[in-house]
Amino acid sequence: MIYAGTALRVDKLPSGAAHLVFDLEGSSVNKFNQLTLGELQDAVAKLGSADVTGLVITSAKAGFIVGADITEFTAMFSESEERLMGWLQQGNELFNAIEDLPFPTVTALHGTALGGGFELAVATDYRVATEDARVGFPEVKLGILPGFGGTVRLPRLIGADNANQWISSGSHIKAKQAFEEGALDALVDQDKLVPAAEKIIQQCREGKLDYQRIRQQKTSPLGLDPIELNVAFETAKALVAAKAGRHYPAPVTAVAAMHKAATMDRAGALEVEHGAFVKLAKTEVAANLVQMFLNDQYLSGKARHHLSQAAEVASAAVLGAGIMGGGIAYQSALKGTPIIMKDIAQEGIDLGMAEARKQLDKRVARGRLSPERMLSALTSIKPSLDYSGFDGVNIVVEAVVENPKIKHAVLAELEEQVADDTIIASNTSTISIDELSTVLKRPERFCGMHFFNPVPVMPLVEVIRGQHSSEATIATTVAYAKKLGKTPIVVNNCPGFLVNRILFPYFGAFSRLLHDGADFRRIDKAMEGFGWPMGPAYLLDVVGIDTAVHAQGVMAAGYDRMNLEFETAIDRLYAEKALGQKSGSGFYLYEADKRGKPKKLPNPAIDGVIAAVQGEPREIEEQEIVERMMVAMCLETVRCLEDEIVSSAIEADMGLVLGIGFPPFRGGALRYIDAMGTQAFCAMADKYTDLGELYHPTDALRAKAAAGERYYP
Repeated sequence: MIYAGTALRVDKLPSGAAHLVFDLEGSSVNKFNQLTLGELQDAVAKLGSADVTGLVITSAKAGFIVGADITEFTAMFSESEERLMGWLQQGNELFNAIEDLPFPTVTALHGTALGGGFELAVATDYRVATEDARVGFPEVKLGILPGFGGTVRLPRLIGADNANQWISSGSHIKAKQAFEEGALDALVDQDKLVPAAEKIIQQCREGKLDYQRIRQQKTSPLGLDPIELNVAFETAKALVAAKAGRHYPAPVTAVAAMHKAATMDRAGALEVEHGAFVKLAKTEVAANLVQMFLNDQYLSGKARHHLSQAAEVASAAVLGAGIMGGGIAYQSALKGTPIIMKDIAQEGIDLGMAEARKQLDKRVARGRLSPERMLSALTSIKPSLDYSGFDGVNIVVEAVVENPKIKHAVLAELEEQVADDTIIASNTSTISIDELSTVLKRPERFCGMHFFNPVPVMPLVEVIRGQHSSEATIATTVAYAKKLGKTPIVVNNCPGFLVNRILFPYFGAFSRLLHDGADFRRIDKAMEGFGWPMGPAYLLDVVGIDTAVHAQGVMAAGYDRMNLEFETAIDRLYAEKALGQKSGSGFYLYEADKRGKPKKLPNPAIDGVIAAVQGEPREIEEQEIVERMMVAMCLETVRCLEDEIVSSAIEADMGLVLGIGFPPFRGGALRYIDAMGTQAFCAMADKYTDLGELYHPTDALRAKAAAGERYYP
């Protein structure tokens, strides 16, 4: 044994090559934490003087190395720039030492090799992998860029164009593509990984492979003349900037760093990478995106807790077809749970099956699903006009029209058709779960399961706990949502639950701005500039004006502060049956483009509609628009947390990000308050208290502000 630690070990293979195996104790994955990096440094120091013919690096886990330990990242980012720079330099001295070992080196990887894990791999001379491996540098998704030489070595291995695409996108790259583009040298079966690596080392020893030439290539300037450099990088910067947008600086910064370093040797190029990394790491965007990653891990942990109490869901049913029911049926079938789709009308069944077929066809066309699997999924959806088979399913999702009387009748009838232990989950967006449960004999087997539209695209599912919902019911519904590939968040019952309860004060702020004379186009532009994927007028058109009017009525009945005392533009559009995208007109007009998707166009009639409910038009500054919109939304998020609708700031913020597209780089409503400071936020809200209770900070928030406290540690 050359070296033995708790994160890795090094022994000697019969061929004479050293074998370094990553196997972090107490973890299901390998990651670069301080312990692992420290042990790797010790092991490399011993390898430098060891009597070996080469080095093979592998993993004893199901994957190779997933990257750096993100929990340590957050602490590191809060350090001074000097400390952060020192950490990067220390890490790169280690990776340089691996690259400079006095014998050939090969990484033999399987599973995922991401971030620092793949940076280690490209520091070795050669890489072999299994065909199911995934590699890449996802750092830009955390608001940073590779910091252990990834921007230096990758373009010198696979060329500037490929490296620009890999690093700026943060994509996981399949082994076949990585091999074709030169990042991997061979693809082999799992049991041949180490023998293949040993063979490469033997060929190096025999002079058949020139590993020193590869090292020279990776440590020298990129072999492009000035014109080629400008074409490669300036074009990439423009494309990447257009795709990433101005709120996400990491992708463009990464391309710019590679451009600047292209004419330098390894030492100079690494200095450029370090400077760019430190610059990004100190931004609010990086802090928020790292927190988003941690939030996702937190939600996964909560879901795992529920899974331990969940019953198996081997089969399911959805009651109510159409677009929503078809989307739920598609998602269930795609993920391997057979499902019955029932409707009272053949027209609904046809629409639901057409939706499922359309979604499956899309996956086949994109190469993400084989025709055989597509057929298997489609045949696992059983359309039905009656309840046959419902007595054998584990869960039924009720997805009929959003009307309490209809839902009451359907739920009471449904309960008589299913087994005593079948869970019934209502896909309601606003109606009280406790109210719906009053018609049921087994309310403990009932909860809410709110899908967001379109179901195949939207990642969030709200699992709504009613007064009588049992823990087993909640746990099994969470498990089914996870099985569907969704992110479930458990919320307590109230009008609008979590997401819609927070969304409608935002829409209310929009209506009041229109009432006060603002131009809806200016509001949309301001909120899209803030980072929303679409402004509130456009969002209302997508949601549906009729849906918004219905939900607004429910919210106003539940909360006096959400009652608007004036006729709104939304009310007028509803009265004129201008329902948004579904009718072809709303705040905007819509026509189908070449792909059949609705294209937004100006609506020449809208100004007349708004003028009828608006006072004197006036120009409201962008700052006031953003403040009025965000204060209303953020304060309702605060109230949801204080009312224990959710149990943590993380769940509140992730509900907004996953459910309605709150800008991820801002981290969520509560994270946004933290970035500003609770005291500064209260001062901002106080400018608008004359607009009503929606703009009044709660007593608990004011106490938090006085104490200088945050929602996140």
